[in-house]
Amino acid sequence: MTMTMIASNERACPASALHNALWLLPSLVLVGLPGCSPPPPSSPPQPTGDDDAGYVDRMAEEHAGDHPVASGAVEPVPGAADALGETVTYANVAGRPVAGFLARPGGDAAESAGAPAPPGIIVIHEWWGLNDNIRAIARQLADAGYAALAVDLFNGEVAADATRARELTSGVSGRAAEIDDNLRQAYRYLSEDQGAPRVGVIGWCFGGAWSLRTALLLPDEVDATVIYYGKLVTDRDELAPLQMPILGIFGAEDQSIPVATVREFESALHALGKDATIRVYEGANHAFANPSGTRYNAEAARDAWDKTTAFFEENLKGE
Repeated sequence: MTMTMIASNERACPASALHNALWLLPSLVLVGLPGCSPPPPSSPPQPTGDDDAGYVDRMAEEHAGDHPVASGAVEPVPGAADALGETVTYANVAGRPVAGFLARPGGDAAESAGAPAPPGIIVIHEWWGLNDNIRAIARQLADAGYAALAVDLFNGEVAADATRARELTSGVSGRAAEIDDNLRQAYRYLSEDQGAPRVGVIGWCFGGAWSLRTALLLPDEVDATVIYYGKLVTDRDELAPLQMPILGIFGAEDQSIPVATVREFESALHALGKDATIRVYEGANHAFANPSGTRYNAEAARDAWDKTTAFFEENLKGE
């Protein structure tokens, strides 16, 4: 497979701590503290909204025939310390508690009294919701030395087919303020309750759009942002507040996130002097990193995951 790489201000990354067998899934996690804070006077651009019906339609086309079936590709890495995973209440939104899945490093790291808290990562699920595949990804990140919080943006629902996934995704447009609050509390949960010295965010597809949204909500707080084929913001004024390094990963065959839009996003970040690396994989489609989907591309997914873990290693664990 031929891979095209577009990089802006790219920095050398150390070797990934994860085994090459880790696969990428298009889902992620979020965490937050119970108790809401009032929204800021102005909010960043919405990744989904009433004007995005066409985008949701394109996503539905990209996921046609897909099913969220748990995959053996997300089993724990042999020899890795067993991550500690539990369901936690990380936020309270609109008077309702929000539960997510928190995975933390196991083994000696968990036993050492007084050991420093690990960096945190907000993991944001794909349009299927917070399912077993996302929990497995959180565990993999925990095995790599992170407190990984897989957030829930669908009020506890998990889609079993593309029709329901489309309905859940479309319904988000009327709850944008609630989801913003959800994500802010997820960040606070990791940074304050879990004591994470640095916090990153990652998401795929629907979650990729909200990964960028989280960065725009917390431009001075989030320390690293990874976007997997999520809907983008390309306006320079809207992107200007971003302070963290950004890694964007996309497929050249993705019709819902066209390469022209990806290049516009990359160009805007470059013009603003942002620390951004954008990679476009030739022959890869939307959701190419999801091993349970029909568009899974093993070679591209492995390489993208290696780039992702190296990016987090440098920006959440490095000096």
